[in-house]
Amino acid sequence: MERYNDHMLTDRQKNLLSVVVKEYTENAIPVGSQHIAKKYGIDLSSATIRAEMNELEEAGFLFQPHTSAGRIPTDAGYRYFVEKIMPDKELSKAEQKKLQAELLKMQAKNMRLTRTTAKLLSGLSGNLAISGVKNEFDDFGMNELMDEPEFREMDDLCRLAETLDYIDEKFDSIVKNLRDNEVKIFIGKENPIKEISNCSMMISPYKTKSGEKGILALIGPKRMKYAKNKSLIEYMKKLLGGTAAVAILFISIH
Repeated sequence: MERYNDHMLTDRQKNLLSVVVKEYTENAIPVGSQHIAKKYGIDLSSATIRAEMNELEEAGFLFQPHTSAGRIPTDAGYRYFVEKIMPDKELSKAEQKKLQAELLKMQAKNMRLTRTTAKLLSGLSGNLAISGVKNEFDDFGMNELMDEPEFREMDDLCRLAETLDYIDEKFDSIVKNLRDNEVKIFIGKENPIKEISNCSMMISPYKTKSGEKGILALIGPKRMKYAKNKSLIEYMKKLLGGTAAVAILFISIH
């Protein structure tokens, strides 16, 4: 099974899936039933939690990398979380003011807008950011990715670096199929950029205040903080062009 409706999981299972996504996002370590019971004080025994996690695994939402290990979310698990569980989030007023101030500071130094937005998004998300208008693209944050356990395999980094060389061509074809102001999330094999099909991607078009079309991107692990990153997209839209669409790409690796 690849897709699931909202009635296939109980509230308890939704809660446990959310906890696994949260824990794995923060620590990149498979999550076990005893850890959940101890940390979250859930009124369930470890055995009951383990049984529910087995159900989630059989349904395709969780995966056990080793027999004695805990579970990690699958692509389907992340998809369900993003569509059915993830709460809407807005940047705090303090975060908004910080973003505005940093943007103005960088512009005062005559930094290119694409370079400025890439640096800001990378710094706030901890992911690799890409920003581009027409044939001008900037990226920032590759060093941050090298610190993530998912990117320690040299093949993954090389494949990502090679993809960045012609990413603008890929974006053009993807953005053409998006509705105005749409934020689209691709996870794993859904990814239209086949060279990084073990990644996730969140993308949406944008226009600057002058009417110029552009694209922004964030690249990081699948366990990225989806809600926070999406709020960054939405607020950057307001800064760059009000209600116009902004293109932000999230690529993540297991």
